[in-house]
Amino acid sequence: MASGVKTLDSTFSFPWKGQVYLTADMTIMKKILVPVDFSEHSGYALEVASHIAKEHGAGILILHMLGLSESVLAKSEEEELKEAKYYMKLAKEKIKEFTKKDFLENITVEAIIQNYKIFSEVDHVAQEHNCDLIVMGSHGTGGISRFFVGSNTEKVIRTSKVPVLVIKQPHPDFNIKKIAFASDLDLENIPAYSKAVAFAQLFSAKLETFYVNTLGANYIGYSDIEKKIKNFTDKLGEEVPIRIYNHYSVERGIFNFCSEHQVDLLIIPTHGRKGIAHFLAGSTAENVSNLAKLPVLTLKL
Repeated sequence: MASGVKTLDSTFSFPWKGQVYLTADMTIMKKILVPVDFSEHSGYALEVASHIAKEHGAGILILHMLGLSESVLAKSEEEELKEAKYYMKLAKEKIKEFTKKDFLENITVEAIIQNYKIFSEVDHVAQEHNCDLIVMGSHGTGGISRFFVGSNTEKVIRTSKVPVLVIKQPHPDFNIKKIAFASDLDLENIPAYSKAVAFAQLFSAKLETFYVNTLGANYIGYSDIEKKIKNFTDKLGEEVPIRIYNHYSVERGIFNFCSEHQVDLLIIPTHGRKGIAHFLAGSTAENVSNLAKLPVLTLKL
């Protein structure tokens, strides 16, 4: 089990307001951020993070978001401090119990507890502490309510510049041998593709790139797809084998491709849409990461 989990000094603060513009280096893995709410799904994420950390000699930073209510924070300074200390003590005890796992043995584990309620703050913590990856558990939801409420995982994906690995199920042996990169072949996908290549090299895994051609009104002829592939590879500066997969929807095409090709990990770029466009149309990356059962890595374009 993890011994001597270090709780960082900045364990309680109000939401951080600064901005940093760092880009995660996918060729190395030094620190992994794992947001936890003490659910079994965040436990799945922590176990996966431990496998990655052991394989690459990385440390783990656990983040717990207290999210104290406005009524608590509106109290007098003395009452507020008393309440904060009480909740901090509870959170520290929970983290101590939550990290009593054999799989964390010999891994440097730190913890930070913040009064965050806005999920964009997860990315701020990741960048502030130079994390290379966020590993997050997700229950996954469905139905129309998701477009109005969304899941916490979606909110992190939408705002994070650091790559986010979404874990939906337990993976006692996180062994990645085949990775699929889903792309619409727009040129803005090229940096994400380069990161996907580096991530595959990091795990010594095979990378397959594919394009889902939807049937019906959005169907693109083969010659036009060839042009898209040529433009993509010309800009990339190398020949890349790209599979074309025909299906009636992008999301279902991605699911079926991964299933048919026995993919261990799906990598997908995301625009991180906000506002009315997100509620009306959604985001493919967010939809897929929310509904897929296999691990999904999202890369912000």
